[in-house]
Amino acid sequence: MVQRRLPRPSELRPLLRPAPFVRDATERRLMRAASIADLRAIARRRTPRAVFDYTDGAADGELSLNRARRAFQRVEFTPSVLRDVTDVDTGRDILGKRSNLPFAFAPTGFTRMMNHEGEPAVAAVAQKVGIPYTLSTMGTTTIEDVAAAAPDARKWFQLYLWRDRAPAKDLVERAAAAGYDTLMLTVDTPVGGARLRDVRNGLTIPPALSLKTFLDGAMHPNWWFNLLTTEPLTFASLESTDGTVADLINRVFDPALTMADVDWLRGAWDGKLVVKGIQSVDDARRVVDAGADAVLLSNHGGRQLDRAPVPLELVSPVADAVGDRGEVLVDTGITHGADILAAIALGARAALIGRAYLYGLMAGGQLGVEKAVTILTGEIVRTMQLIGVTSVDELRPSHVRLRPNG
Repeated sequence: MVQRRLPRPSELRPLLRPAPFVRDATERRLMRAASIADLRAIARRRTPRAVFDYTDGAADGELSLNRARRAFQRVEFTPSVLRDVTDVDTGRDILGKRSNLPFAFAPTGFTRMMNHEGEPAVAAVAQKVGIPYTLSTMGTTTIEDVAAAAPDARKWFQLYLWRDRAPAKDLVERAAAAGYDTLMLTVDTPVGGARLRDVRNGLTIPPALSLKTFLDGAMHPNWWFNLLTTEPLTFASLESTDGTVADLINRVFDPALTMADVDWLRGAWDGKLVVKGIQSVDDARRVVDAGADAVLLSNHGGRQLDRAPVPLELVSPVADAVGDRGEVLVDTGITHGADILAAIALGARAALIGRAYLYGLMAGGQLGVEKAVTILTGEIVRTMQLIGVTSVDELRPSHVRLRPNG
């Protein structure tokens, strides 16, 4: 029979301590996020529908993106126990320089649309945590302004080749002068993908104040206030920016891009060269033979060709094909630190994340990006300890397999 009694005041006192009050509203908001999915949920509440969908969406039926995410769900680790994993090293050499974490920030277009702090905030976080940051040709901050905002960050520049090569040559020269050490050529955009969420939302560049967006904006006054009281939202490296994103791609970028252009760029750029958008073993061999230092296995986050190959599934065969002649990087579908480790175990040198940090940016500006990195770092460290490795460099194919049915 249970004996009951009244608790003593001394026993209640530890239970009644209120949690410390956090004055900053952004910090309070971010404290509730324990995963990238949590940041995504906050971002969805904080930004207009069209803005969130621009980041969150993909092409056509969004099969490529969903398949990429399901591939990571198929990952099964094979841990080794009875090992001292008190201390782990999350660092990794990427393209000749040490990164404190085995991932980099991927290039993202129109970043100040997600949050007015934009690319400088993301670059500042990269500098703080010691990882590379990639500025996009379709970024909303200039090459020089990003360099000034994060002078000690390792900076890469992502390049689209235009029908007129002169602007591209100018961007390459400006990136070199501003201290960017790696050039990333994107090759999977001969035309724009069918991003149906953007079409349905009527998203234009810059955003237009239609009745629909006005009503949606009434639910997100802080976002509109920040948009209207900061520098006008434009692509910093493009002169003509009116219309949809697909319109812009089809008007400016070159569908006639060939291996000759990779050869030309290799001759024009003295730093590291990455080719982004590789989706086959044969293409990986071709660009490495042409002098690329790395291939980025990517289907553009599912935003170009729907039903495209799944980047994670290409890691092992491409790594075997290129050997030590080039590094293998991978993106698309990464939402957890364990995703990054799985890709490395299969043969990737590192991963690039895009949506994961953009959700943080939309949720809380620079603090939100820091939160995304904190979440991913914690997941990386914990997963390494549970697998039984103390260094990212220890990861091998024997540590992971892809289950056939999830």
